[in-house]
Amino acid sequence: MASNQITVACVSKGQRVDETLKSLHTPNCQQDAINLLSIVAVNLPGMIFQVLQRRDGSLFVLYVSSGCQDLCELEPEVIQADFQGLLKLIHPQDVKTFTESITVAIGIFSPWRWEGRIITPSSMKWIQCICQPQKQANGDCLWDGLVMDITDRKQAEEKLRESEARYKAILDAIPDLMFRISRDGKYLDLKSEGANITLAKEEIVGKNLWELLPSDVAAISQEAIAKTLDSGILQTYEYQLPAPLGVRDYEARLAVSAPDEVLAIVRDITERKQAEVALRNLAQKFSKAFSCSPDPITISTLQEGRFIEVNDSFVNLSGYQQDEVIGQTAFELSIWVHESDRLNLLQELQATGVVRNLEVEYRRKSGEIVTAQLSAEKIDLDGIPCILAVHHDTTERKQVEAQLHLSAQRDRLLTETLARIRSSLKLDQILQTTVTEVRQFLQADRVFIGLNNAKLKGRTLAESVDPNYPSVSGWSTNDQAYLQELQNLLKTNLVRVIEDITQTTISAKVKAHFQKFQTRASLTVPIMLGDKLFGALIANQCSGPRNWQPMEIDLLQQMSEQVAIAIQQSLIHQELAELNTNLEHQVQERTAQLQQKMQEIEELHQVKDVVLHTVAHDLRTSVMGNLMVLQNLLKRELGTGDWELGNLGPPLRIRGNGDWGLGKESVQCLIPVSSSIIERMIQGNDRQLTMINSLLEIHSCEKEGISIKRELVQFSTLMEEMIADLEPILTQNQATLKNLVPKDLPLVMADTNRLQKVLASLLTHSLQHNPPGLNFTMKATFEAGMIRTQIQHNGMAMSKLECDRLFDLYVREPQDCCSTSIGLKMYLCRKVIKAHGGEIGVTTNHKRGLTFWFTLPIN
Repeated sequence: MASNQITVACVSKGQRVDETLKSLHTPNCQQDAINLLSIVAVNLPGMIFQVLQRRDGSLFVLYVSSGCQDLCELEPEVIQADFQGLLKLIHPQDVKTFTESITVAIGIFSPWRWEGRIITPSSMKWIQCICQPQKQANGDCLWDGLVMDITDRKQAEEKLRESEARYKAILDAIPDLMFRISRDGKYLDLKSEGANITLAKEEIVGKNLWELLPSDVAAISQEAIAKTLDSGILQTYEYQLPAPLGVRDYEARLAVSAPDEVLAIVRDITERKQAEVALRNLAQKFSKAFSCSPDPITISTLQEGRFIEVNDSFVNLSGYQQDEVIGQTAFELSIWVHESDRLNLLQELQATGVVRNLEVEYRRKSGEIVTAQLSAEKIDLDGIPCILAVHHDTTERKQVEAQLHLSAQRDRLLTETLARIRSSLKLDQILQTTVTEVRQFLQADRVFIGLNNAKLKGRTLAESVDPNYPSVSGWSTNDQAYLQELQNLLKTNLVRVIEDITQTTISAKVKAHFQKFQTRASLTVPIMLGDKLFGALIANQCSGPRNWQPMEIDLLQQMSEQVAIAIQQSLIHQELAELNTNLEHQVQERTAQLQQKMQEIEELHQVKDVVLHTVAHDLRTSVMGNLMVLQNLLKRELGTGDWELGNLGPPLRIRGNGDWGLGKESVQCLIPVSSSIIERMIQGNDRQLTMINSLLEIHSCEKEGISIKRELVQFSTLMEEMIADLEPILTQNQATLKNLVPKDLPLVMADTNRLQKVLASLLTHSLQHNPPGLNFTMKATFEAGMIRTQIQHNGMAMSKLECDRLFDLYVREPQDCCSTSIGLKMYLCRKVIKAHGGEIGVTTNHKRGLTFWFTLPIN
């Protein structure tokens, strides 16, 4: 059966099994025994088979019972004809175990048992094969066996395993401790997985309650065990045990699990106890917050709106006492001003579950209307849907907001009026805008401005009136008695307030005037120009009496001041117009005088330029001549080191006119001159020539500006070339210069010749004002789009005043032999750097020396 190729000898349908057996083994069996075997085979719940395996491995199916039809869904004849068809039904995953089991059984001729799956046309089944291989005398092997359908058993086993796994998972998932405890308090077993327990299982099982628990807890537990076993009812009790982190609370549930044995489930309820305490504290806090809240809080039913609880603040807001509110609805107490607010509240609660800052109006017990912001949430109170509502009284805030709105309108009105007064000189337009804006703000029936002037008499200047009432525009009077009465009233009361004409004592003329124009209430504010009464700003209410508010009175007072300013501005404008005419004539005269002065100054500048040019050129020519003569004389050395005029060559002589000349005649005297004197004379002439050149350059700069020839250069390379050119000057003065300029600085647009003169002037200034041996350090940095260069030395310092004036154009101290020349050069340095778009300066170091700096913009 283990071979892939099996030879099977089939038994025909008409051939009897016993005959076949006789032909093969000649067994001695009785006929009734065979009949009994056939009956048993038919009624067995499975398939009986008999297979002969020869020594060459071939198989002969000797017998297959009819149970193969139910089990394998194959006819016995089909199996006898092709035994491979039966083997093909084995599940692919079980073929290996099937083959291995047969190999083991035939190797030692032990009983063969195998369980596996077969796949039939209708379903997959579990089968169990039981067989006893018998070795025959000729070496063949006879297999007699039984195959049974164990699918139901396997499914039951699988369900049992699943159930056990599920129950085990549930048991493992329970974080509680579970104990089996006997009646006498002995721990029989425990389950501690997932529970917080400090003792091992071996330390608990076999011990008694009194050995592990405190005596009071052990007594309670022992009593609960006895009660559970006696009554058969679940018992529950709580107790506390000390733990390393404090006292822990536990709950034990006891149930009967066997005679004289209970199952105890112990749960750590410390967190629950803490939560309960916190909940009680929270409830106390809520109760206090509910009672002490400054905002009214109510709890009412969701369906009817019947009040269940209200706090003291609600009592103060509504005016009702608690016993008048509890059990009543807001509709029964007529608290809702707008019943639709209740509907809106319910709709929003149904939609979102919460309501925030819903503005509503309530009616107090006294009938007064108050405004509040309502915030509410749905809550469940003993199974009844309720509304927890917080009412924030905003009545005062609304009143303040209304006042602020009026104040803002008033301020806007004042601001606009003031702006018009300042931007316009048309008095009629300003006054008309004023009365229009004031009437709109006051919502009055009439606002007008009246004039009371000795020249213009009494009349109306501007008016804004409701079309339903008479207009006072165009009204005027020459009745001096009436005008004097009005003036006296305004002087007596700076602001005259009449809330009801019928309740005020006034003269017959004034009363007749009010009746003529249907005036019922009046607010009058005088318009004062200094100490004189100009007129009045008047607001009338014609529809009925009116209680004028302080803000309205204040507005009219401020507007009257602005109108007074407008009138004064108009008068000033008239005066300015008159003065302007005279001023234009004066300006023309002064302009002519200034033009004449400018012409005289221009002529003086021309004379200055001519004088400076002439003197500077003449001096420059004379100095250059002196230098040439002195330099030639210096080249003619004498043995004594001195010069004696007249010893060698043509002698020098002093002519009668005071000039020096060469000649052989009339030599009157010889003057010895040392070479040092000639050198000092040459130095003096050099300084004079330098100063003259600087003066000419400064004059050219002031008149025409500095000409800069820019080119794009690498700053570090430019500095290296300049330092190389200045090396002779440094060597002559025993000075050193350390170049720390970085190589990676950006390109700059600069005039290299001009910059070299600037650098030479800065070094020369330092060398001339310090002894030999000066040390320079040059640095450069790039910051804010500029290259900043610093030249620092360790020589003499200067005061702050000297540093501030170093680059200015001024004459220096006369005792400094080269001060003027240096001053001019430093002034030119500033001009050159400014022309490049940079700055230049000098600072004194903290310890010693100076730091020159200048900046240049990058390309």
